[in-house]
Amino acid sequence: MTKQFFGTDGIRGRTNQGAMTAATAMKVGQAAGTRFLRGTHRHRVVIGKDTRLSGYMLENALVAGFTSVGMDVVLTGPLPTPAIALMTRELRADVGVMISASHNPYEDNGIKLFGPDGFKLSDEDELAIEAMLAQDLPLADAPDIGRARRIEDARGRYIHAVKASLPSTVRLDGLKIAVDCANGAAYQVAPSAFWELGAEVIAVGVSPNGKNINDRCGSTHVDLLQETVVSSGADIGIALDGDADRLIVVDEKGQVVDGDQIMALIGTQLAARGQLRGGGVVATVMSNLGLERFLQGQGLTLERTKVGDRHVLERMRQGGFNVGGEQSGHMILLDHATTGDGTVAALQVLAALVQSGKRASELLHLFDPVPQLLRNVRFSGGKPLEEQSVKAAIADAEASLDGKGRLVIRPSGTEPVIRVMAEGDDAGEVEAAVASICQAVEEAAA
Repeated sequence: MTKQFFGTDGIRGRTNQGAMTAATAMKVGQAAGTRFLRGTHRHRVVIGKDTRLSGYMLENALVAGFTSVGMDVVLTGPLPTPAIALMTRELRADVGVMISASHNPYEDNGIKLFGPDGFKLSDEDELAIEAMLAQDLPLADAPDIGRARRIEDARGRYIHAVKASLPSTVRLDGLKIAVDCANGAAYQVAPSAFWELGAEVIAVGVSPNGKNINDRCGSTHVDLLQETVVSSGADIGIALDGDADRLIVVDEKGQVVDGDQIMALIGTQLAARGQLRGGGVVATVMSNLGLERFLQGQGLTLERTKVGDRHVLERMRQGGFNVGGEQSGHMILLDHATTGDGTVAALQVLAALVQSGKRASELLHLFDPVPQLLRNVRFSGGKPLEEQSVKAAIADAEASLDGKGRLVIRPSGTEPVIRVMAEGDDAGEVEAAVASICQAVEEAAA
């Protein structure tokens, strides 16, 4: 069965349109609640959110849905996605919910669901919940309707857990850090965690108003952080996205360090200490060929998956890996979290910076990425990738890059866009390959 609501990272869309309405959110609460009503104990769900205006509406709708089928609700307020995964486990909840559209603009929102183990739901659970959305579900009898309460110490619990990812001997004294929280879910917890470990913190993107999340700030818009690092003389810059499961770093010169370089650093640091499991790192097909070559030179492997952190996580769990992520900045460190956690990953980078005594520009650029180009082609309908003209253009491009690079073409899981990526040792060949395929897609979709 094909999913109609769940995409690569939960349910996501434009608020008050399509699936992202209060009515649908309430139904999701009822369906997910019914799915996880297992056993005779009093059932519980943890619900967190980022700072979007629509979070209030969706939060209330989900509370109505879950309580109507007999689940108690614990509300945390704005917290990063990994914090909700953590709280779900810590509170022995049956399910966790994060209301967020991650790096998307404020007009969008989403619903991410976690099982009682703190991991994102399996395809089986998502399909079961989708099937229930079209059904009239049994509601709880009046005495069994759930209650809702808000806990006030959730931020402190998460900050404690984040700091515990480092040895107690590691301090950040003497380090000047610029951190951009994207006016999102980590606007309070991330600067506090860094400060409590001794760093001097310059925080931007920490004034959410419901509409400015990811607006020219955060991990997808690093200009603000680059300017802040250089103008303040910071040692390093940390950029998170709206729900703080992504990390992008800026060195002291203002140069951007993406997820591939971060994975290279964390992976080799753990390998040197004998703590890297699985013999390498897990990343997606979008990670740069330079990362793969670098890891091979260190005697490590790079395992590739389809795009999406859930695919990375699935392979990590199957193969016993403890480091994985995406070039875009999703960092999954299974020794410390069950999902991507930008703040935890940032602390591993900061600890390495302190312990090495190097400047960020020396420590964080471990390999030279090969030329890589990604372009998005929007289309209004049909299936352009099934057209013969597009298939022929792809075949020609693959032949031109044979043995010298890679080609990745995929439809977006969240919008009507074809993503065309090529990389290789020759920048001209890469650009020509992408241009020819994009032209073929545009013509087929016209």
